[in-house]
Amino acid sequence: IEEIQYLRDTFDGLLLVGGEDVAIERFGGEPHPSVSVPNPERDTLEIALAQRAIETDWPLLGICRGMQAINVAAGGTLYTDIAAQFSNSIRHNSPDETPRDAEIHPVRLEPNSKTATLFGVSELNTNSFHHQAVKTPAPHFCASAFSPDGLIEAIEAPQSRFAIGIQWHPECMQASPIQRRLFTAFVDACRA
Repeated sequence: IEEIQYLRDTFDGLLLVGGEDVAIERFGGEPHPSVSVPNPERDTLEIALAQRAIETDWPLLGICRGMQAINVAAGGTLYTDIAAQFSNSIRHNSPDETPRDAEIHPVRLEPNSKTATLFGVSELNTNSFHHQAVKTPAPHFCASAFSPDGLIEAIEAPQSRFAIGIQWHPECMQASPIQRRLFTAFVDACRA
C-alpha cells in the first residue's frame, strides 16, 4: 500500500482483473452463502489503487471483479448474489463447463457513452461468468451498458479520460475484433 505513488509514477494505466468477491464489509453488502472467502490484502490494495486512479485521472479499466472493486472504491454498492437479490430472467453465472468465449447474452450500450463510442456498436454479445454485479453506481460514475434484464454490465466516469468497468470477460473473446477494441482504447489512453 505504501508503494501506490511509486506505481502511479511508474505505470501509464491500471487494469484490475477478475477474481474472488470484494468483501461485503467494504460496501455494506448482504451476506450470502455464495460469497467467496475475502482477500483483505487484495481488497485494500485494489481499492486504494482505484481511488488513486480516479483522483489523478490515471487510465483505469476494470474487468468483472475489477469493475466491482472500482465501483466500491468510488462509493458504489454491489449485489452480493444476483440470483438472490435481483429479479432477472438471465443466468449470469454460466456453468463451469461453458467455454470462456461463449456468447451468452447481448449487452446494450448506452447511446453517446464512452463505452458505446469505443466499441462502435449499440449492442454486442458477451460471455457471462459472475454472480455479483453493480447495484448502485458510485458518484461520478454512470451505468453505460445493460443486459436485457436490466442488470448493469458496464460503468464509466464521464469526466475522466478513461475510467471504465466491464462486467463480462472480453479478454476471453479476443477472436472478436469488437471485443479487442476495449483493450486498444485502454492502451491508447495509457499512451496519451
